[in-house]
Amino acid sequence: MKKSLFLALAFILPATGIAQETTPVSVAGTSSTFHMDILIGAFMVTALLILMAALAMLKAFKVVAEEMVHPKPFVAPEVIHAKEYEDSKELKMSAPGIWTKLLGLKPLSEEKNIMFEHQFDGISELDNPTPAWFMWLFYGTIAFAFAYMMYFHVLDYGLLQDEEYEIEMAAAKAERGVFLASSANNMDENSVQDSKEADVLAAGKAVYTTSCIACHGDKGQGSVGPNLTDPYWIHGGKIGSIFKTIKYGVPEKGMIAWEKTLTPKQISDLSNYILSLQNTNPPNGKAPQGDKEG
Repeated sequence: MKKSLFLALAFILPATGIAQETTPVSVAGTSSTFHMDILIGAFMVTALLILMAALAMLKAFKVVAEEMVHPKPFVAPEVIHAKEYEDSKELKMSAPGIWTKLLGLKPLSEEKNIMFEHQFDGISELDNPTPAWFMWLFYGTIAFAFAYMMYFHVLDYGLLQDEEYEIEMAAAKAERGVFLASSANNMDENSVQDSKEADVLAAGKAVYTTSCIACHGDKGQGSVGPNLTDPYWIHGGKIGSIFKTIKYGVPEKGMIAWEKTLTPKQISDLSNYILSLQNTNPPNGKAPQGDKEG
């Protein structure tokens, strides 16, 4: 390093000397002084480049000399062979899959590490325990069953299935009543329902007493109109057929259409009341007419 510094000073000091010697000459003019400064600067840069090259060559000579005096043994580079397709396929097959990891299974290559010492008839048993997630699931079902028993059967906090059924049926019945009440005026022969409820039959009897006694008798035994208590019907004995007969009437036989006089709800109640008269067999019943229905 000291030699390098001495060489640098050897190049720089003459250059500064030249600069000092040329300074008095600059009195001739500013332009000549400027050109002289550029020339001196170029000379100094060139000297520094030569110095750097010399130092690099000196270092290279030292490395070569050191290698010649103390040569290092040659180490051949390791040859890395590219993996063949069979090698990559075997490596892929040996890696455990997602299902194997999920079940906590061991690959076949590791079975020898989990094999019990005892054998029977040449068959060995493996120590392959149940996966932890499965055991936690099993313990969770036990805890859930205990909590369910305490909540529903011991402490009686929740409703049992039969109690829920009764509550839901009562709610459905109430909703059905509300629905029928709201949709009564939209009823026709296709949507009318058969009903045996007491309030429906009472309402139907009131309509019958007001509008039907004159032709069918006070007990449905028949008068001008046919007997309504026997199983014979001229225009059908189903709830829809009776509703249709009352609604549109039978003009050719003298029965008027009641659709403009009675509401659909009243016709429905009346139809159900007429069905309730079946097989009552009142005295002085009119002879059967029409076809028999079961």
